[in-house]
Amino acid sequence: MKKNPVYSIQNFTAPISPKDLYVNSFKKHLETHSFIEKPHRHNFYLLVLFTKGSGIHEIDFAKFEIKPGSLFVLQPGQMHNWQLSPDIEGYIVFYSQEIYNLHFGNTKIEDYPFYQLAMNQPEIVFEANELAQIKPYFDLMLAENQNHFPKKEDKLLNLLDCIHIEISRKYLSETNHITHSYNYKIHQFEQFLEQFYKTEKSPSFYAAKMNITLKHLNRICKDILNQTVTELISKRVILEAKRLLINPTKSVNQVADTLGFDNYSYFTKLFKKQAGITPREFRNNLK
Repeated sequence: MKKNPVYSIQNFTAPISPKDLYVNSFKKHLETHSFIEKPHRHNFYLLVLFTKGSGIHEIDFAKFEIKPGSLFVLQPGQMHNWQLSPDIEGYIVFYSQEIYNLHFGNTKIEDYPFYQLAMNQPEIVFEANELAQIKPYFDLMLAENQNHFPKKEDKLLNLLDCIHIEISRKYLSETNHITHSYNYKIHQFEQFLEQFYKTEKSPSFYAAKMNITLKHLNRICKDILNQTVTELISKRVILEAKRLLINPTKSVNQVADTLGFDNYSYFTKLFKKQAGITPREFRNNLK
């Protein structure tokens, strides 16, 4: 069991910008970056579409079957690795939040529902007819990335946004996700949760940060996500605990301490309630 690296876009060759955008066919990407088959994390957004081959893609300890039409959307910090067949083909795109949000201004990458933490569904499968609609955008990105015409970055980002729109249409039709007046509040809660989950476990803290009552925040979370505030906090904390437990240099006590638990036994109890096993059993299973 080894410590898992966190990669930035600079770790990969052939970007159009030194740190913000990377476009490649998946086959060529593997030829020069074989290390990505081992568990790792990124500090950027990742979009990958498979058009041929098979395999298993493991994302934050959940396994997904890879097949033609499998599209994956990953956020910064998510841990993943894959086992791939020799005939694997597709497309892969990396981009930072900064380059996307600065380019579009009013349209933010985090506004897309498939990139919102609580609603995240990393895999979306496109049927043959749907794949035929979205695939040309990836082909255009690859072609544009190989030339040096003016406004190259602008065109690539606009093509990327077209891909996001196609994913949104597919995602919304499958999840029955309704644009709700509470969506902004959910996004606000997610931002606070990501900022404070290591130090603040009380639902009342987040309600106070949002200037609403805890009862109202619970109602919002139940209406949209069918989970309570307490459940969402616990889910985020235990996900990070699993990520930290992969690092063999940290003891279970240190992991609990990193996540703000003074009481080690309470951390173990919460972990077992969420994961079904203790932190030590989880770590032993990884071996």
